[in-house]
Amino acid sequence: MGSLTKKAAIVGVYEFPSRKVPGYTEPRMEAECARAALEDAGLTFADVDAYFGVTAPVESGSGITMCDYLNIHPKIVGDTNIGGATFVYNVLEASALINAGLASVALITYSQLSVSRSTPIGTGMGRSGRGIQRAPWWTDAFHALYGLVTVASYAQVAQRHMYEYGTTSEQLAEIAVATRYNASFNPQAVFRDPITVEDVVNSRMVCSPLHLLECCLITDGGGAVVVASPEVARGCKQPPVWLLGGAMAVEHRCAGYRDYAKIAAAQSGPRAFADAGVTHADIDLAMLYDSFTITVLTTLEGLGFCGFGEGGAFVSSKNLRLDGDFPLNTDGGGLSSNHPGARGIFLVMEATRQLRGNEGPRQVKDCRTALCHGTGFSLGTQHSGATIILAKD
Repeated sequence: MGSLTKKAAIVGVYEFPSRKVPGYTEPRMEAECARAALEDAGLTFADVDAYFGVTAPVESGSGITMCDYLNIHPKIVGDTNIGGATFVYNVLEASALINAGLASVALITYSQLSVSRSTPIGTGMGRSGRGIQRAPWWTDAFHALYGLVTVASYAQVAQRHMYEYGTTSEQLAEIAVATRYNASFNPQAVFRDPITVEDVVNSRMVCSPLHLLECCLITDGGGAVVVASPEVARGCKQPPVWLLGGAMAVEHRCAGYRDYAKIAAAQSGPRAFADAGVTHADIDLAMLYDSFTITVLTTLEGLGFCGFGEGGAFVSSKNLRLDGDFPLNTDGGGLSSNHPGARGIFLVMEATRQLRGNEGPRQVKDCRTALCHGTGFSLGTQHSGATIILAKD
């Protein structure tokens, strides 16, 4: 077992219920989520001595600004931003600080109002002060000249995977179909109507080979997670969900020797399993960042659930539904439930709820161990990966 095994536990979670909230601000949403997550744990703002938060718009500012808004005075403040993997990584950061004796209760918050602010996540580009389109800062300088956007970067990864390994659109579609089935049991999910493989491959092409139903939603949303020391966790309202282990990694263009098949999960996954002292067979639930179907497929390979190039056959042979032999993204994921822009916190919240065993119609049977993997920024250019493995009490 690793140095962080059962040294900290998730004791409180709260997901903002609406996917569109015009008139809200991000700090307001985060404050409401934070209060509710602390109430879920049986704690108060006075108990918080570490805070982690990355909020999208400029007016929300840094973690210090949110401390002001929440009127808290933590000993530790962190606003690390590694994209969609940030909040999975925050659980690791919080646990390490708690293990070191520097904190006992950590609060993690996130919000983003992408629909209300008309933010074109994945397909749009920023604008300069003169109104001229420019590529985001993280894109390849050679591609930026031609207007590379996020979906195009992921499409390149999918094209390469198909070329190298014979992966098909039908195989990728299996991911969207299964997560939509799961979303049908989630009253908060945006899309709940069942879809078929044929529906996916016949939906509008967004960026070849990725179809509309293979791309994540754009929504508003937010949430909060509370991590506590074992001493605090034992006195909380909810049964603790323990961190067994985890790891973080980055992947990029490698000084020009880019490999589109490389994913940060191939670094973080093996380290997380070794740290947690569990095997792939022990995982009862996988919560994987699903910005696009290809993200899930390559993440499964990188984490070692199947070999590289075997992702297509894996998703075709496994039942990815919540009642299947490999439950995946049981809340419906970014493909069907919600995707405000950086979805990592929703992976942690859903895994926690499943491990508590109170998810009703969408409860995974005998769920004891869950894996969460967040992906930040963009495959094909530079991205982060954070993997954590959680277990019920």
